Amino acid sequence: MNNDDYGHRWQYSIFIFRFLRHKVSMMNTATDDASVRDSVRDYYGKRLKTVDDLQTQACVAPGRKVSKSLKEAIDLVHEVVSSKYYGCGLVIPEKLEGMKILDLGSGSGRDCFALSKLVGPTGHVTGIDMTDEQLDVAREYIGYHTKKFGYTKPNIDFVKGYIERLTEAGLPTNNYDIIVSNCVVNLSPDKKAVLQESYNVLKEGGELFFSDVYADRTLEESVRKHKVLWGECIAGALWWKEVHDLAAEIGFSKPYMVSVSPIPVDRDDFKEVLGDAKFVSVTYRLFKLPTKKCESSQVIYNGDIPGYEEVFNFDYKTNFKTNDINSVDENIATALKSSRFGDEFDFQPPAKKSCGTSACCADSKPEDPFVYLEEKKKKGEVVAPPPCCTDSKCC
Repeated sequence: MNNDDYGHRWQYSIFIFRFLRHKVSMMNTATDDASVRDSVRDYYGKRLKTVDDLQTQACVAPGRKVSKSLKEAIDLVHEVVSSKYYGCGLVIPEKLEGMKILDLGSGSGRDCFALSKLVGPTGHVTGIDMTDEQLDVAREYIGYHTKKFGYTKPNIDFVKGYIERLTEAGLPTNNYDIIVSNCVVNLSPDKKAVLQESYNVLKEGGELFFSDVYADRTLEESVRKHKVLWGECIAGALWWKEVHDLAAEIGFSKPYMVSVSPIPVDRDDFKEVLGDAKFVSVTYRLFKLPTKKCESSQVIYNGDIPGYEEVFNFDYKTNFKTNDINSVDENIATALKSSRFGDEFDFQPPAKKSCGTSACCADSKPEDPFVYLEEKKKKGEVVAPPPCCTDSKCC
């Protein structure tokens, strides 16, 4: 055998070794992912019977204050459906009539049924979940809510599938105006896949509006393996900076921070596992923006969004009062103009005196939700709204 034969065989052996190592790694990852999904499915399908069975407050943390129409919609949801609600607040955005909406990890369907009321008979809501027990509850009450809302036919359906594989579940690409998710993404073992699939099924100008639990650090592997803390929305929490990195990598707009609430962990055995790690519930909105962006603009809100006639709060620091002139950067201008909000604003060229200031320059620096809460606390301001919507009624 000549030297060339030895060389070829050596290269082939290296190739086979690397291939097998990659396959084993992929098999281990797939096994780990499947184990996480099985654990979550068992926790939410079999162990939890009502919201009172939860061991921490992470999955029922209060969200932002809600409009009158949303409160009324929540009150119309059947009490059996609401009793199996495990989300972290209310995650329902503005201007919903006629919209196509997808709810990731829809569970018993509480948010979906409220949304089906708010989108009206010309809109449509789809919920996707992997848990048979939760889907059974949701599907059982489709007829009840269709009749309750006075519709001639359902404007809602529930699909079984994984939030990391939306297209595999039969959901079409470039189809939805809005995706909502309520304390679910942190339960996924592959959060990048969730965001990527969400991006794929959103229309251009579509919005991902979701609430989730975030940590002030990367969590230790010992925390990640704690099944109860994973099911309680704690162990799967991303370091808050990671959601910004993932959004940029996939092509979303920057995550706009809408609201923040602290997540207390009171049990001593959980504290021992978690150490000094702190947690918050954050509601973000991300947009699937067109390739060509608008210029920075002056915008005037017309006050026509139902329930938000006086002011529309885009995020925690950007509030549009009716008929006021606001200077916005190119990213917010593009998000507003390309989305369902486009008809709600009058867009004008930026004022000359504002150019060269932050109003003209896109603000790409991510906001730290923990710093935000600390600053609120130093000012003596309330760091979270009163508990709301943790039972069948909304305060």
